[in-house]
Amino acid sequence: MTFRPATSEDLPALLELYADARAFMANCGNPNQWGSSHPPVSRLELDIQDGVGYVAIEQETLAAAFALLPSPDPTYSFIEGSWPNERPYGVIHRMACRLRGRGIASACLDWCKKRYDTLRIDTHQDNRPMQRLVSANGFSCCGVIYLENGDPRLAYQWDREAER
Repeated sequence: MTFRPATSEDLPALLELYADARAFMANCGNPNQWGSSHPPVSRLELDIQDGVGYVAIEQETLAAAFALLPSPDPTYSFIEGSWPNERPYGVIHRMACRLRGRGIASACLDWCKKRYDTLRIDTHQDNRPMQRLVSANGFSCCGVIYLENGDPRLAYQWDREAER
């Protein structure tokens, strides 16, 4: 599997990938996290423009996509709970995989771990597959954060020092 920055040429495949991810989440009891249109094309275009959107390619197929941003993330400034530390961190957003059950999502997390010593990610309380994924990959649930629109999300952190 290879990872590279997403490009505008990837947009049609990204739109398919995210549509598939929304259907998967709805089928798993999580129809509300991304609704019928998240992430919007404008957000994907900004991720590409800002150099924070990435894709994973498996056998010439766009297998996964995510955004990896540097800290600080304003939605992480307040948490009901506590962050283990306040070191600089990377933030993973908008992760979606096409080929499930093949370790691709874990490979995405591993790729991110090579770039930051501390990572944060959040997910909807109904997104059980993502909760299992991040927990299985060494992330600890730290509490609840709130998006700009007030929606709550379970917040997780991984820290290289905690793995030692």
